Amino acid sequence: MAMTKRNGKLVYLCSTFVAGAALASACAGSQSPPSESAEDVVIATGDPEPQRAEAVPAMPVTPATGEAAPAKNPFEGAEFYRDPEYAKKVDSTQTDDPAVKAMLAKLKQNPTGLWLDRIAAIEQLPKWLDDAAAQAKKKKKPVVPVVVVYDLPNRDCSAKASAGELRVEDGGEERYRKEFIDPIAAEFAKRPDQRIVVVLEPDSLPNMVSNLEVEMCGKSELVYKHSIAYAIAKLSLPNVYIYVDAAHAGWLGWIHNRRGFAKIMKEVLDMAGGTNRIRGFATNTSNYNALEGEWGKKLEPSTPTPNEYAYVQGLSETLAEEGVKGVSFIIDTSRNGVQESRTVWGNWCNIAKAGIGERPKVAPRPLLDAYFWIKPPGDSDGISDPSAARFDENCKSADARADAPEAGQWFPAHLIEMMKAANPPL
Repeated sequence: MAMTKRNGKLVYLCSTFVAGAALASACAGSQSPPSESAEDVVIATGDPEPQRAEAVPAMPVTPATGEAAPAKNPFEGAEFYRDPEYAKKVDSTQTDDPAVKAMLAKLKQNPTGLWLDRIAAIEQLPKWLDDAAAQAKKKKKPVVPVVVVYDLPNRDCSAKASAGELRVEDGGEERYRKEFIDPIAAEFAKRPDQRIVVVLEPDSLPNMVSNLEVEMCGKSELVYKHSIAYAIAKLSLPNVYIYVDAAHAGWLGWIHNRRGFAKIMKEVLDMAGGTNRIRGFATNTSNYNALEGEWGKKLEPSTPTPNEYAYVQGLSETLAEEGVKGVSFIIDTSRNGVQESRTVWGNWCNIAKAGIGERPKVAPRPLLDAYFWIKPPGDSDGISDPSAARFDENCKSADARADAPEAGQWFPAHLIEMMKAANPPL
């Protein structure tokens, strides 16, 4: 572990652990001496004097001025939307084990996130929304779909496993606006009486806190901020509740990282039209951090947030200091049932010892609008074949399964093991 001084503060340098859809620790594994106060310790990545690529200029953003969604939990008095296509994928899982079959039958009854991860995926959006409306009519109460908007230019700028289709140097920012965000906003606007939840751009703004020394991240800094501000401004409608992705305890849990994120969010929200344009933040998206316990200190003794709920509490306080107040959170519990599933916090890809966590639930505790399965259990984090173009080294870590398909593809072997390790049990 190296040390240096930046702006008069002691900086502990650690390797950059990065994530695709799985979101990884930016600094797990480094240890800050107990003699240094939390205020003076900066958790950082890269070389002592990192050389950042010059940020590419970004398009201006027109702030939203129309009515925003009301300041209430969108899941209250409603049900989660259950995607029939996810149920079909679960049904496709082959097994002769009666116990596993019974678990699969229970699993498919749960709601999951609906991922818009490329422009072509938008064609699915009207079907999802219409189906949710039909379910609502049948149940005589609102049925809320959770749509993951995930196609940022230079997406996952510090990883390979789930890199996106748009590149900043190839007009990606304009395409993101015109071909991705604008059509999504138009579909939402067609249904003013339908409650819709958006989880916005997993693994994006957290990279602007910790990974700007990565060349693609450095180049993307302004485009990331302006693109997400644009998405918030366009998607902030009276029926749409936006939760911006906020990484997880092992990435932004340290006070310096939390403050960095809070400052970025205030800047982005000011561009978008104000803090009222979002409902709050989503954490642990596609990750494995358990809700409770001190297990995080075994992975990194210096962490002030040893579990995901502690992180939400800490981040809420830090955001409020920056003027981002009154926000709520969603925690992804799709794969966080096993507390000690990893040997290194930065390992994020297809963790072999993972187990499914809490079922989706409305308002389970203070600050939380919901536990929710943002990442559909059974979807791979990334391919484990080193010869594949999108192979990421983390998918061959000591904690990862060695038989994984490409990111987003169905991975039944991993799903079965996660069901067996589920906590609470399926």
